[in-house]
Amino acid sequence: MLFLAHLNPCMHRKIINNNRSTAISDSKNTTCPTIVWFRQDLRLADNPALSAACEKGDIIPVYILDDINSEDWAMGGASRWWLHHALESLNKSLDGKLNIFHGDPLPILTQLADQTSADSIVWNRCYEPWRINRDGNIKLALKALDLKVESFNGSLLWEPWQVLKKDQTPYKVFTPYYRRGCLSKTPPRRPLAIPSNIKATELSKDTLPLSDLQLLPTIPWDTQMQARWDISETAAQDRLDDFVMAELQDYREGRNFPDKANVSRLSAYLHFGQISTNTAWHRASDAAALVNNEESIDTFLSELGWREFSHYLLYHFPKLPTVNLQARFDVFPWAANTDDDLKAWQQGRTGYPLVDAGMRELYTTGYMHNRVRMVVGSFIVKNLLIHWHRGEEWFWDCLVDADLAANSASWQWIAGCGADAAPFFRIFNPITQSERFDKQGEYIRRYVPELAEMPAKYIHAPWLAPAEILSAAGVTIGADYPAPIVDIKESRERALAAFKLTKLDPL
Repeated sequence: MLFLAHLNPCMHRKIINNNRSTAISDSKNTTCPTIVWFRQDLRLADNPALSAACEKGDIIPVYILDDINSEDWAMGGASRWWLHHALESLNKSLDGKLNIFHGDPLPILTQLADQTSADSIVWNRCYEPWRINRDGNIKLALKALDLKVESFNGSLLWEPWQVLKKDQTPYKVFTPYYRRGCLSKTPPRRPLAIPSNIKATELSKDTLPLSDLQLLPTIPWDTQMQARWDISETAAQDRLDDFVMAELQDYREGRNFPDKANVSRLSAYLHFGQISTNTAWHRASDAAALVNNEESIDTFLSELGWREFSHYLLYHFPKLPTVNLQARFDVFPWAANTDDDLKAWQQGRTGYPLVDAGMRELYTTGYMHNRVRMVVGSFIVKNLLIHWHRGEEWFWDCLVDADLAANSASWQWIAGCGADAAPFFRIFNPITQSERFDKQGEYIRRYVPELAEMPAKYIHAPWLAPAEILSAAGVTIGADYPAPIVDIKESRERALAAFKLTKLDPL
């Protein structure tokens, strides 16, 4: 029956909308439509799969929430919140023509092709191991039904299999991977424009209202997040423009200071594909005519390279989210009975203001400044000796930019057990980091308001302040703000002693 359906004429009723600069209209084209499966590419601009489909004719835009094949890596709460608004924006861009489904993609795509007489399905590739396995099986099954299937690179600057060492093995150190590997390859392609005429068919009778995906929280923990983010493709483009024009100039140094606006804050837009990495790369590269700090441009491009490296590692080492890349850490003596310490870290109640500010920024906004991410990661792994998996799990649920590749690679980096990892003995001191990168305590005051009246001299370690200073600031240690849950010096020595128990085999 499915094969016979593909022999039928492709007839579609369509509604012409003349109010958009990019016309999403209908035609009387008898060419069979193409299903465009949106995934981590929730945009119209620089979308290779969408562009290829529109060149052929009518399209059937589809998003499928797959909580079946994802298993342990189904999206966390903050990511689902972002996804809801991203889909809402994409559907608006498509004039309400986005088909939404929930479940296993293979039967959904098969039935949709049968119902619509679509003869081809296109998508942009994803690189998480579970998606690679799923997509491979889907491609084989659909081709067996005489459907054309094509995938594109809409997420990365270089494919993971294109960048290898001379012996054809993957890199494990970032600098040679990026400088010697990536930059010696063909430069990233220029971004594609929005297709000039997107012809979307009528919605499927089985499409779901967005609310049926139940992506939004049932209790209002997202109030501050709503105020913090504009979740749309246009907002992503505007954020990139603002960054390049106003903040890129001082990026190299400014990115280290959490109270300054010198980071791009593009990570969530990049993860959900509301803007492409190619667009960010070329917009920054082209800014050389306006930005006279070449080091800042190079540093930002290398940060995009680090994002590539994370996906590269996950592709070549698919157990990255759960298995230490350096096997010697398999015998690391993690602390036992850490529930109270873990809870204090999650709630931003450790007694170390920079750590607490970061954890509260995470929970209230779904985001954390990168410098602070390193500090809070070092604190839980090395000062508390809590397994990096626990930190990874919390970030997975709380970050709007939670990305399996970046999350896994970064936690292995901070724990010292990954590729090109920070040496385990590099333990970030939250007091000195705070004094250096938040000297006046502005970041701390923003997210730890109970310390807002503390003078800058004492805000980084308030328990050391004289009683009269604490009293004047309205702070009682242990009541208004917690005492430190561990001693920094003692916990550092304990961490180094634990590290000595591991084998010192090379990576």
